[in-house]
Amino acid sequence: MRFAVNPSSVEPVYMQILRQAREAVARGTLRPGDRLPTVRDLAMELVVNPNTIAAAYREMERAGLVHTQRGRGTFVAEMRGPRSATERRRLLQGHVEALLTEAAHLELSEEEVLEAVRANARKYRLKERESDE
Repeated sequence: MRFAVNPSSVEPVYMQILRQAREAVARGTLRPGDRLPTVRDLAMELVVNPNTIAAAYREMERAGLVHTQRGRGTFVAEMRGPRSATERRRLLQGHVEALLTEAAHLELSEEEVLEAVRANARKYRLKERESDE
């Protein structure tokens, strides 16, 4: 996996890296056990301060996305245990509201939003629908 950053973006560089890592895990590009580049190597590749990469890796670890083994490196973590359907929907709700807020500001129709979600959902490893728990 290759990371790319846009220094002119309003999104901080460490958040760009975190977002790309989350997307890569969700798409299956990064799998549990995959080793990430060292802080120094990624900083040199992206031409950013190593502290920025270290901040991204700390956030990834805090989110449970990676784990660091001292002297060995940073690795993609196994997915956390399953949550209840109710808890997963509650966690998703804030993201859905943010998406719909942005769609309203862009004056998109409900159908345009649904089409965009359907088109992009195919890129991710989404589970089949489960019955309520």
